[in-house]
Amino acid sequence: MMDVIEPQEGDQQVERGQAPPGTERPQGRRPQFHYELIGCGLRGHELIGTDVAEVRPVDALLVREGGDGLRWYRCVRCDAWVALPPPKAPTRQHLPDRSEITLPLRGRPLRDRYVLRLIALDRLVHFLVLGTLAVVVFFFTAHQAAWRDTFHRILDAVQGGVGGPNGRSGHGILRELERAFGEKPSTLWFVGGVLAGYAVLEGVEAVGLWLAKRWAEYLTFIATTVLLIPEVYELTGRITPLKVITLVINLAVVGYLLFAKRLFGLRGGGRAEAAERARDTGWPALERVLPGG
Repeated sequence: MMDVIEPQEGDQQVERGQAPPGTERPQGRRPQFHYELIGCGLRGHELIGTDVAEVRPVDALLVREGGDGLRWYRCVRCDAWVALPPPKAPTRQHLPDRSEITLPLRGRPLRDRYVLRLIALDRLVHFLVLGTLAVVVFFFTAHQAAWRDTFHRILDAVQGGVGGPNGRSGHGILRELERAFGEKPSTLWFVGGVLAGYAVLEGVEAVGLWLAKRWAEYLTFIATTVLLIPEVYELTGRITPLKVITLVINLAVVGYLLFAKRLFGLRGGGRAEAAERARDTGWPALERVLPGG
């Protein structure tokens, strides 16, 4: 149940471009994502004062007394007003001071949180795949000598049973397995170490991005940019859909981090991002979007 509360005389005016999420229709066919609504859809509304016994006029920015014995609580994330009955067993007399209230992210900072966590999930997949490959390589290297003779006996038996030639296979996965058995243990240990190191790097990126750390954005940008070189080189040979999709995703990640997150001082750098964060979040943002009462 939601309602629109009209500004009273003396209330602050709503600034242009600061309409509550979901009240503006998208222009054209391009969809408009309201990350505040997505957050409330996933986690529920962020209501403050549902446990207070008395609502004061100074609390009108967040909660107001309504008719029929109900109170109207404002979601501090998406600005929706929700009608609920007063608490039967309040735990405090009045709304806490602003210094005691932690407001959720809104606006572009909230959008960046979703995008960074999406990139973090991509890096988590890389961590799991590379970590698994590293374990397989290490395990194979430790048992390479014991498995070599068994592999060749099985290969000869299979090929002889179907009427094929015995000995070395011509191509395919069997050929790759033969090459792996023929590699030096030192080479395989090196390959496993590289895979393990890369997996750790991807894991660190995933954790840092999930926590929205600035250093993780730089680390991800540098690591992804370096990997673009071999990815582009791979496309000069055989082109596959997987290679193209991987390249497009990494280009999108690099572009987003560079321009949207203002890395290396671009578009004002960290100071501009901090100013944008201060504008879109906090109490001034709440007062700017809806009347304070």
